[in-house]
Amino acid sequence: MSDIAMQARGVERRYRHARRTMFERPRETVALHATDLEIRRGDAVGIIGESGSGKSTLVRLLLGLDAPTAGAVEYGGRAIDARARATSLHWLRAATGIVFQDPYASLDPRMTVGRIVGEPLWALGIAGDRRARVREVLADVGLEPAMANRYPHEFSGGQRQRIALARAIVHGPETLVGDEPLSALDVTVRAQILALLAELRARERMTLVLVSHDIGVVQSLCDVVVVMKDGRIVEQGPTQQVLRAPREEYTRTLLAAVPTIDGV
Repeated sequence: MSDIAMQARGVERRYRHARRTMFERPRETVALHATDLEIRRGDAVGIIGESGSGKSTLVRLLLGLDAPTAGAVEYGGRAIDARARATSLHWLRAATGIVFQDPYASLDPRMTVGRIVGEPLWALGIAGDRRARVREVLADVGLEPAMANRYPHEFSGGQRQRIALARAIVHGPETLVGDEPLSALDVTVRAQILALLAELRARERMTLVLVSHDIGVVQSLCDVVVVMKDGRIVEQGPTQQVLRAPREEYTRTLLAAVPTIDGV
């Protein structure tokens, strides 16, 4: 088995816009320029940068949720073809879990919590006592198993994100990806979910990929940091090394923008 969990080689993503008139030239937006990235198994990698820097685009390509315009993406040394039939990527869905930014939009309000959390088990055809596994994973994220019979609107934002996290790990993925999973939460709840992510990663020995604009979150949770700007990786390396002695002016600008209290 490869010690590289996720890899991007020369990956680009361009979006073509429809012409507003027949005389207008076709327009393109380059969301991600030719990018190379390796994420090793067991590492916790933080991807930081301003809005529009290409963080989420890169993660979507790594997860096979979108297809690159150019370049290649692999998981565990196996090529990912995002244009293939959904069933052909079951192996990738089984190996990965994702938590999205908005705990309100990411859960289907018509489904019970038990059905939401257990959905990957049914979708991937994982055998066993699925209801028991749902109750087990709800307890793992700090929720009462009896909550499986309730609906998302009955929960707070922090509880909903715990539900989303339970759904992401219920099938035992090797890699957990969080796309700004803490940004919609208040400070107290954010700290709780951050501690929960750290605990789950240590216990399950998962690879973790965390997209965030919050440098403090990345510093506390991630071994490696990747800095993105305008669709390019401009700096990467061990988190403490990069944040203490950044080589790039852009990284220094990001660090200087971190809020402080009374200049501390």
